[in-house]
Amino acid sequence: MQLSPAPGDASLRSRLARAAALLLAAGAPGAAHAAAGDPSLRIEGSSLLYAEQQRTTIFEPVARITRLFADGQSLTAQFSLDLMTGASPTGANPAGVVQTTTSPSGHATTTPADALPTSKFEDNRGALDLTWAKPIGRFTPSVGGHFSLEQDYRSLGVQGSLAVELNQKLTTVTVGGSRDRDRVMPLHGIVNGLSGSDVVVADADDKQVSTALVGVTQVLTRRWLVGVNASGAWENGYLTEPYKVLSLLNPVTGVQTGTVREKRPDTRQRRSVQVSSAYHLTRDVLSVSYRRYEDDWQVKSNTYDVRYRMPQGEDAWLEPHVRVYSQTAASFFKQGLRNDRPLPEYGSADQRLGHLRTLTLGATYGFRISGSPGDWYVRAEYMRQSGEAHPADAIGVQRTFNQAPTLNVASIVVGWAFER
Repeated sequence: MQLSPAPGDASLRSRLARAAALLLAAGAPGAAHAAAGDPSLRIEGSSLLYAEQQRTTIFEPVARITRLFADGQSLTAQFSLDLMTGASPTGANPAGVVQTTTSPSGHATTTPADALPTSKFEDNRGALDLTWAKPIGRFTPSVGGHFSLEQDYRSLGVQGSLAVELNQKLTTVTVGGSRDRDRVMPLHGIVNGLSGSDVVVADADDKQVSTALVGVTQVLTRRWLVGVNASGAWENGYLTEPYKVLSLLNPVTGVQTGTVREKRPDTRQRRSVQVSSAYHLTRDVLSVSYRRYEDDWQVKSNTYDVRYRMPQGEDAWLEPHVRVYSQTAASFFKQGLRNDRPLPEYGSADQRLGHLRTLTLGATYGFRISGSPGDWYVRAEYMRQSGEAHPADAIGVQRTFNQAPTLNVASIVVGWAFER
């Protein structure tokens, strides 16, 4: 859903990803815990390079160390670092003249008359995740903690899950949840949204996020595995994007006459259901999934994902990947506001809350190097994102803008894993 990083949304995205990964790992038969046997150590590393066309660039190295004990329990520590730079749309419309925008960190950006205004930024984010799991008969409890820090955002949380194997280990039921307490610390401080004033009312504010997950995986045949996962998230506190604005428009010409800070509700309820299936053919493995998401901001999305893994000899494999995503706009999403009407209670022109469609094409190639320990993989993906142009909230000359014009995104991941 989100391409450019932003305070709050990025942290939530990583939080939900961690919870989902925990649930799926615990829910898959044979993956819930390490098999009992000799102790071992698993070391994994990867580096991500993510680049949007003329927008954001992210470099993310990740290191994970897992200690597997003889009784099947495991202890995992993961360290990650995000190095982010580039430009992010401010939410304002093209003004018909050249605009210069200064970011809270002091970077100046000049925007052509017919282009969406952007603001330059640089930020680093460090994160530490710890997870412990131990099988006790047919039960596998797991607990973990998370801490991340960036220039204007801090996140601290705990999570846990319990997996239960039933039906001669053909069925696994998993329940889990997490609780995060975050601190939003905008560089320019917090101002009242949609007030028309940039007077700072606080240096920082808090938000809390609770998540709950439940999942069932079922082995249908020796070759076929299916799963159903449901999740929910409850957020409250400061949920506004502090760096985004909305345009004030002349009701006759539609020309921008000024801007105000955006404002979002201080609560949000998210829910999603995902159905997935993996089938082992004679040699290849086909994996498909569908995810339905909706929240009380009226954002609804559908995600279709297909992967097809093909062995390439004894020491290599290739996995093409296709992902299709579509999203409706939030109820308070606006392309702009008329300057002759009272301001609404909430409003945002953030492209990530508007109508979006993305198509992702990619592939992963895994291999072993003769004489070298461990397994390697390289994943390359291309994503094309597009939105919808809407008439701004004006009369007279209806100027049409698209807060999410077609955007091309490329990413590559190089990873390595070794166990001894």
